[in-house]
Amino acid sequence: MSRVIIIAEAGVNHNGDMDLAKRLIEVAAEAGVDLVKFQTFKAKNLVTGQAAMAAYQEKNTGKSESQFAMLQRLELSEAQHEILRSHCRACGVEFLSSPFDLESIDFLDDFGVPLFKVPSGEITNAPYLKAIAAKNKPVVLSTGMADLGEVEAAVSLLLGEGLSREQLTILHCNTEYPTPMVDVNLRAMQTLALAFPGVQVGYSDHTLGIEVSLAAVGMGAVMIEKHFTLDCKMEGPDHKASLEPDQLTALVAGIRNLEQAMGDGWKRPSPSEAKNKPIARKSIVAARAIAEGEVFSLENLTIKRPGTGISPMRWDQVMGQRAKRDFAPEEAIE
Repeated sequence: MSRVIIIAEAGVNHNGDMDLAKRLIEVAAEAGVDLVKFQTFKAKNLVTGQAAMAAYQEKNTGKSESQFAMLQRLELSEAQHEILRSHCRACGVEFLSSPFDLESIDFLDDFGVPLFKVPSGEITNAPYLKAIAAKNKPVVLSTGMADLGEVEAAVSLLLGEGLSREQLTILHCNTEYPTPMVDVNLRAMQTLALAFPGVQVGYSDHTLGIEVSLAAVGMGAVMIEKHFTLDCKMEGPDHKASLEPDQLTALVAGIRNLEQAMGDGWKRPSPSEAKNKPIARKSIVAARAIAEGEVFSLENLTIKRPGTGISPMRWDQVMGQRAKRDFAPEEAIE
């Protein structure tokens, strides 16, 4: 199995505090993730002044205000982007950010992000998708809230604008924070793989815990994205649906173990278990003393460990033959 790309989604869990943002990067790097992702937007370009908060945002923040007011506090300046990227480099992890408007796409392209991550909310935004495709970089497309037809339309647009299938990764996703287990529908990830041959698939996880991400890897995900925080009790819209540091570490370790455990699919004894074959398997042995020339029968043969003699799979061949020498009780038949 190829290496799974793990994106630790810091998102807006920095709460506008650069010290907190730096600590998030450090925690993610310590856990062993591949990329730490933030969000790039201008509130004025993203929402109207009257746009209401999502129900989960109100619940998680304990506030009732406009999206604009909430997002404006969470904007990252160009200088802050540079601070975060520099800190990522110092910590040995890659910086990434999702753009939420056209201006942010251009900024991140000039900034040198390695790929574009399309958030679920932009999957029906044709001008946005065209702008992304025009940058000719790898694209990761989240599909929360979308049906298969909407995913098909977005993929068709991206490919029609020149993006290759090899440049595209589609993430199954559910955009509820946290996602109820009954709504995960993890098999939809496999549906996406069948619907878009040649395109890689993964999973953007908003459930509590790490088990669904691990299951997704076992089902073939090449990329996992997961929100994380320093403390789920912190104030902010996404903290409550995020992993804490020890959970993030456990997720990365679990994924890396699964990569090894998946293997190549060939059923054969592994090197580690080969030594156990003679111990765990059995041989045909004498049930009692057998004299030379005696006919092997149910009365004088049995099957016992170790498996160093004739395999019991040859039982029918051995039965009825004559002993070529004397055998002591429990001696392996030759």
